[in-house]
Amino acid sequence: MLEPMNPSALPQLTRAASPAAREGRWPLPGPLGALRDEIEARAAELPTHLNEYGVDDFGFDPEYAKPLLLAGALLYRYWLRVETEGIERVPSGRVLLIGNHAGNTFAYDGAMLALSLYLEGQPPRIVRGMGEYYLPTIPWFNVLMHRMGSVVGTPENCKQLLEREEAIMVFPEGERGFVKPWRKRYQLQRFGLGFLRLALEMDTPIVPVGIVGGEEQSPGLANVRWLGKLVGSPAFPITPLFPWFGLLGFVPLPVKFRIHFGEPIRFEGDPSDEDAHIEPKVERVKTAIRGLIREARAKRRSWFA
Repeated sequence: MLEPMNPSALPQLTRAASPAAREGRWPLPGPLGALRDEIEARAAELPTHLNEYGVDDFGFDPEYAKPLLLAGALLYRYWLRVETEGIERVPSGRVLLIGNHAGNTFAYDGAMLALSLYLEGQPPRIVRGMGEYYLPTIPWFNVLMHRMGSVVGTPENCKQLLEREEAIMVFPEGERGFVKPWRKRYQLQRFGLGFLRLALEMDTPIVPVGIVGGEEQSPGLANVRWLGKLVGSPAFPITPLFPWFGLLGFVPLPVKFRIHFGEPIRFEGDPSDEDAHIEPKVERVKTAIRGLIREARAKRRSWFA
């Protein structure tokens, strides 16, 4: 692991890019240029600690991330038209964002949740994703996930990030929630217990999050697991667009996303308790998420509005 550089030795970032920093950039049309300026201004506010290689200890690279954040912001603002509610409830410092999961082809729900804290958080924050163990085995994606701030979801990685007062998003349903048929939409699948044990051990508040839109972005028709095994994945979703249209099958339908944040919950207890003592606490989080999903769905007029 790379040793962090002394933060005082790092160049101080300014809120707006300097004229020198702007030189050599491709000119962009008005709204797109304004969005790029917003991305850069918010990047200047991020409390990152970079080493001499320009990355933090977990591989996050702000310069690498900027163009991808711009592409994500376009999706966020103009394609999926994300609306948030209760984002001010997310406390500063260490926090676990626990949400429902869906997507089938790509985790746009996680991307939009992370972008909500970057684009609308005051101050902006990088949300750390906890990736499945097989993700770093995917060529090119392993570099992408680390440069964008995600890490493999091991307890040790999560503990180190919480010690640094980071925001971490966890989808305890895992693959069970991410790949599921349409008939199970917005039905929370079994939650793992690890996030709750971690919250107890690290004295970390949990913010429940209800996300609506992920189920409709790429509706699931089936999950052909044996095909997934052929490519080293635990699942292989079949959707109206994937795999029939190749890479285009990963493009989400232009549904409207709604992200509702609940009140922070703090738990007390022994993180090494037996499952029977942890499960009621997990059920409390699930109940909160179900309520937030109901609230968000009640505000919809259709998939697209």
